[in-house]
Amino acid sequence: MSNIKILLNGITKENPTFVLLLGMCPTLATTTSAINGMSMGLATMAVLICTNFVISCIKKITPDKVRIPVFIVVIATFVTLLQMFMSAYAPDSINKALGIFIPLIVVNCIILGRAESFAAKNSPIASLFDGIGIGLGFTMALTLLGIVREVLGSGSIFGYVLLPETTNILLFVLPPGAFISLGYLIAVFNKIKKA
Repeated sequence: MSNIKILLNGITKENPTFVLLLGMCPTLATTTSAINGMSMGLATMAVLICTNFVISCIKKITPDKVRIPVFIVVIATFVTLLQMFMSAYAPDSINKALGIFIPLIVVNCIILGRAESFAAKNSPIASLFDGIGIGLGFTMALTLLGIVREVLGSGSIFGYVLLPETTNILLFVLPPGAFISLGYLIAVFNKIKKA
């Protein structure tokens, strides 16, 4: 499979949010706004790319008996680096909004799943493209979900007010709104995919 096909596969056929339904905790919890969704997606993508590459590089020297613990240590290392980077450079509003969800990237099934199913079986370059593709698919899904919830719930997009406050539907910035929005987006995604 070519690197471009691997990249596109993560966005369409194996989209973690709309097709595989993985990583639902950060998907539903952090997408109250477009910027939060995009930030969580980019953070996960950074960890995914680095993890895939490193795991693909060390797969031949990792004994089968300790494969999963090694994967978790690699993931935890990159999450720790990401968290330190975000604490130093990310705006406080994003740090506050994502809070506990950044350390929880360690146990995100998307990252461990891609490490096990792809990076441990393919070359470092192919694994890098897989990380980019799956990461882009996840980021696009979270951003889109954040846009829908922010427009319907707050009448704004990326903080820019579009609709008067009287049109806001509070439900969409609350947890039930996440489920409703995600359900409709999955339906639209599947309809487009079949067309």
